[in-house]
Amino acid sequence: MPFGAHETMEVHEILNGSINMINHFSLYASQCQDHNLRQMIHNHIQTAVEGYDQLVAYTHDYNAANRSMQPYSQPNIQPQQVRYGLHQPQSHVPQTQGQLNDQQIIAGMLCLHKGSAKNHIAASLECADPNVREMLIHGAVNCANQAYEVFLFMNQQGYYQVPTMEDHTAKTYLHSYKPVQQNIYQ
Repeated sequence: MPFGAHETMEVHEILNGSINMINHFSLYASQCQDHNLRQMIHNHIQTAVEGYDQLVAYTHDYNAANRSMQPYSQPNIQPQQVRYGLHQPQSHVPQTQGQLNDQQIIAGMLCLHKGSAKNHIAASLECADPNVREMLIHGAVNCANQAYEVFLFMNQQGYYQVPTMEDHTAKTYLHSYKPVQQNIYQ
């Protein structure tokens, strides 16, 4: 069974991105100081390797898509557990030499996961093969859930502060949208 030109090039890009993520996360794990962060990195590496291996296996043997993988579960959190507001935010300056600290490591993880989720979705839209498409969507969901896990860790450490608006401004803005009236097409 042949692959289309678009999906071949998209899978090529996704596989290269996966290698890059695995390599970076392995480097991050070796430099990380926080035990919980290191464990998270190892879990994310394992998920990335599984997704990479499944996609590679399918491109070599079409029967490999039958292996079902469980999605990386989204952290179980209530909205009120997220810390909102700016509380003396730190300055950010690029570091051009030396070892990365945990804050830099986790910021890198977040960037890689967000980019990978976007790339997986964009690639899935170019796929004719339903199995490749499903694997790419599954990869996007994994990266999105892992990015949220990373965000929550950063938020609890004070590394990722969530700016807010005045409550009445947010409500006024969002309450300008109204539901569609029922029976509109009947």
